[in-house]
Amino acid sequence: MPRGIITLQLGQCGNQIGFEFWKRLCLEHGISPSGMLREFASDGIDRKDVFFYQADDDHYIPRAVLLDLEPRVIHSIMASPYAKLYNPENIYLSKDGGGAGNNWASGFSQGEKLHEEVFDIIDREADGSDSLEGFVLCHSIAGGTGSGMGSYIMERLSDHFPKKLIQTYSVFPNQDEISDVVVQPYNSLLTLRRLTSCADCVVVLDNTALNRIATDWLHLDNPSFAQINTLVSTIMSVSTTTLRYPSYMNNNLIELIAPLIPTSQLHFLMTGYTPLATESDTQSVQKTTVLDVMRRLLQPKNMMVSTGPDKTNHHRYISILNIIQGEVNPSQVHQSIQRIRERKLAQFIPWGPASIQVALSRSSPYVQSSHRVTGLMLANHTSICSLFERALGQYDKLRKRGAFLDQFKREDKFKDDLSEMDEARDVVDALVQEYEVATKENYLSWHANRANGGAGTNP
Repeated sequence: MPRGIITLQLGQCGNQIGFEFWKRLCLEHGISPSGMLREFASDGIDRKDVFFYQADDDHYIPRAVLLDLEPRVIHSIMASPYAKLYNPENIYLSKDGGGAGNNWASGFSQGEKLHEEVFDIIDREADGSDSLEGFVLCHSIAGGTGSGMGSYIMERLSDHFPKKLIQTYSVFPNQDEISDVVVQPYNSLLTLRRLTSCADCVVVLDNTALNRIATDWLHLDNPSFAQINTLVSTIMSVSTTTLRYPSYMNNNLIELIAPLIPTSQLHFLMTGYTPLATESDTQSVQKTTVLDVMRRLLQPKNMMVSTGPDKTNHHRYISILNIIQGEVNPSQVHQSIQRIRERKLAQFIPWGPASIQVALSRSSPYVQSSHRVTGLMLANHTSICSLFERALGQYDKLRKRGAFLDQFKREDKFKDDLSEMDEARDVVDALVQEYEVATKENYLSWHANRANGGAGTNP
């Protein structure tokens, strides 16, 4: 039986990328913007009921909950051709519509106040799923609603549904631009704490890298939010193809993410995709083979995370899953993996198997691709800790000066003291240390010592 997944879209960013994701899924499954199955898609062998369910009149409704504290983005969705796709009872807008003011504390405390109304929707949706596997959360870590209310919902979900998976698609802020959200470092660190302790798997979508890819590869001088979100929706849809077009493995969420995550803390994944959608326009890719695609996926310029230079060359892959779509012979996959091993194109951690897993996935027959083979890489790589170090550095600069803390102190959680921030810093700092130790041979004994109450000191 297919395992259902409920998608939670939080805040401006979460609802924008969620909207593009559902547009993409409708296209791939032959579902019209109003939710009706198109005639040419009636004999499909796909599993629509992982992400959709059917209403009494047979139209398909996304298992989606749309939440925001200010109305602009959700109103634009409800004014689009896809307005009739969603269940209107699954859309929650704050009554006053004032938003969270780009402040984590405001988003979190509004989440607490709205707990009953929001979880009524989530519980109803969960009860309506015969075999619920988990939740997918789309949000940004830098603003107010996606970070603050998202953090509150993650905490409650892990308490309320302890046996269900929580996976997130988390958008990290662009480091190449000066942010107009002055408290972004506080928001990011407080959200990272919840992503570390409450989520089972976090797919990191780094706006720094997404903008670089859009500029360098797609030749967009000033990429818009819509163009970046289309990139993100491609990543999201391809990463779920093995759930929606089942084969002999990776048919549910746990099968997909479990081999990528060796220990509970090391659950932050980076992605790479090739060839990118408009590369055919520039004729930069003449021919795609399995080896060509798998080699490209290992190139830093195709990664959707900007980790910075590894000056000491000590960072390693923990695990890799490549989802390959197109005309592929399994023997080509074995030859490609062998070639990558021989040429040492990927460096793995010393304490685990050096394996590149490959899932051959069907692609939608209703969406034409100009490329014979395409590939998505989901990778667990120790260099992702540089993203968290950057967040710590920015947080420390503000915190030392005691800057912009007044708006946090207005909320109950920070009224008495700022220990919540200090605790969040400790959790993220411990996460960075764990990724650093994961590059060394004695990581497993270090981890066991730490799990048993030892200090787990850095070797």
